[in-house]
Amino acid sequence: MEYRKLLGTDLTVSAVGFGVWTVGTTWWGVKDDQMAERLLRRALDLGITFFDNADTYASGHAEELQRRVLGGVRAQIVIGTKFGYDIYNHPERPGQQERPHDWTPEYLRKALEGSLKRLGTDYIDYYQLHNPRLDAIQKDDLWAELEQLKAEGLIRAYGTALGPALNERQIEEGIETIRLRHAPTQIIYNLLEQVLGEQILPVAEQEGVSVMARVPHASGLLEGYMTLDTEFEPGDHRNWRMTTNARRKAWMEDGLKKVEQLEVQFLNGRTIGQLALQFALRSPAMASVIPNIYDGKGLEEYAATFDAAPLTDAEYDAMQTLYRANFGLTHDLRGQEVAR
Repeated sequence: MEYRKLLGTDLTVSAVGFGVWTVGTTWWGVKDDQMAERLLRRALDLGITFFDNADTYASGHAEELQRRVLGGVRAQIVIGTKFGYDIYNHPERPGQQERPHDWTPEYLRKALEGSLKRLGTDYIDYYQLHNPRLDAIQKDDLWAELEQLKAEGLIRAYGTALGPALNERQIEEGIETIRLRHAPTQIIYNLLEQVLGEQILPVAEQEGVSVMARVPHASGLLEGYMTLDTEFEPGDHRNWRMTTNARRKAWMEDGLKKVEQLEVQFLNGRTIGQLALQFALRSPAMASVIPNIYDGKGLEEYAATFDAAPLTDAEYDAMQTLYRANFGLTHDLRGQEVAR
């Protein structure tokens, strides 16, 4: 495992992190807490030390699950969790719909107290605004309270996690986090979806602040298992995002055509999953990537990313040439012709 500084903070994190949402909720098909506990323990054995969570994941269940498994090794791990959604006054909504946010300093304290209790710890290493919009990033009293919590030793560092789905408004949100708050940000970024990283990573490199990437495998397209016949379980969040079968089929057809080209040209002894992580970690500002881990095979594969041949400059440049040409495809997912 490789470890990197989370620039803009005093933290060091494993370059491959563990997003607890894949095992602490039912959004990715893991419904067995015993399996989830085995995966979390094995992740630590493999050198993964950064565990990314949120109070809204199954209304706190994911944080409680993490406490049961990793509460006894607190000094060995870096805990990231998130706040902002009002989980106390608004029940979980169907279809992963967003709850209302509450960005008042008073709610921040309440949310932190709840996470500390569920995680079984007296401090959070990395506390993140969960899917904030620009107004929250510019809310001075909120950030002043975060700084006060840091002074009190209740958190060690803070930043933002942008979302929920990929949206170009997050470019401004990420840049404002870095420039105005000098704080790290978490974005959706992968070989097939680079729109945020193209704009945010150069600013992060310039300012000396880190970025983290989630969904580095493009919601499964870059994991190596998906075919046109792949069906997602009823509770899988990809069914909610792809509102029609036609939309889901178009997304899969487009993505798999691109993945096929990557597999033919760039594996060189790596798996497609390892290639995806190496790509996402390319920038010196990228502190950690957070793949979706829901079985032992994927966990072992991703943790071994640094045992594979490192990505060369020539390979990276060639992949970027493919990406800029839309992998030779003439239309995007909406059926619109791609400018050439």
